[in-house]
Amino acid sequence: MKKLESSLVNMVVVLTGVAVIMGGVLAFVNHVTHDPIEEQKRIALENGIKVVMQDDNVKVTPAQTDTIKMQDDKGKEQTYIIYNNEKGAAVESTTMGFGGALKVLVGFDHDGNILGYTLLEHQETPGLGAKADQWFQKGQKGDIIGKNPGKNKLGVTKGNEGEIDAITASTITSRAFLLAINNAYKVYKGNATDTQKGATQTKKEE
Repeated sequence: MKKLESSLVNMVVVLTGVAVIMGGVLAFVNHVTHDPIEEQKRIALENGIKVVMQDDNVKVTPAQTDTIKMQDDKGKEQTYIIYNNEKGAAVESTTMGFGGALKVLVGFDHDGNILGYTLLEHQETPGLGAKADQWFQKGQKGDIIGKNPGKNKLGVTKGNEGEIDAITASTITSRAFLLAINNAYKVYKGNATDTQKGATQTKKEE
């Protein structure tokens, strides 16, 4: 019996020791990798801003960055980040797509014309909603580049909601994407009403 108790104590001691050591190792790894990871995020963001502003020389400093939080029509708080620069601004805007959050970074010139965009995050269906990454780019079927949300009706043609062709079989994603663009414009122009109307249709549409 004593041998069994001794073995149990030894096992607990060993397992505790292993847990402490592994915890220390993980903490050390986290400490070592934190700065490089943050630096990679910073570089990725800088590159994204250059892409959407269509200018490799655009620079954004922390002092030029604004964070705006507002509630949508469901009472959920949404966060918009505006990266002001000499050409206009790049704006982060998030809406709910078919599969989950859809985050867009869109660039505007000083007049509010769209210079470019990139998807920062999405959970849309591969081969369908995921096409938003290219569908609305210059020269594509849903081209929004050069358009101004204050002058152009950036909604899908389905139901005469707007003048933009939706992604084939992905109306919900298209509505969510265009809503993100329109909201980004409103925030940039200081005229946000922050609605979430475009992506609340039934999922049968996708």
